[in-house]
Amino acid sequence: MAGILVAVFWAILVSFLALVLVRLAQTLKAATKLVADISEQAVPLLADASATVRSAHTQLARVDSIAADVQEVTANASALSSTVSSAFGGPLVKVAAFGYGVRRAMGRKAEPAPERSAFVGRTVDRTLPSARRGSRRARGKG
Repeated sequence: MAGILVAVFWAILVSFLALVLVRLAQTLKAATKLVADISEQAVPLLADASATVRSAHTQLARVDSIAADVQEVTANASALSSTVSSAFGGPLVKVAAFGYGVRRAMGRKAEPAPERSAFVGRTVDRTLPSARRGSRRARGKG
């Protein structure tokens, strides 16, 4: 009886191990198929990615050369601007100041001279006192 019990136990154990091995074999087959499918799809994707990276590298080289050209143009424009400013800026300011002085001098000949106040060195324009008072009233300070 003990021998039959041991034989049944071994038969159950071997059946259980066989079932586990069959399931493991199925899992390994499925994993192998999955890896094969992924590698079939990954190889073209990697080739496309490599081509895209090469194209991007070419475009970046072009952009780099364009950026260098733009930097050179910017430097040239800055140099030209400073040259024009130094060549024409000073004389134009002087001519504009002279013209302003002449206009102001011509305009003063036509107007009466402003009265001097009691303060030394200050002139007070007393030609429009009513207009100034009115503007203070309009602001609420009169």
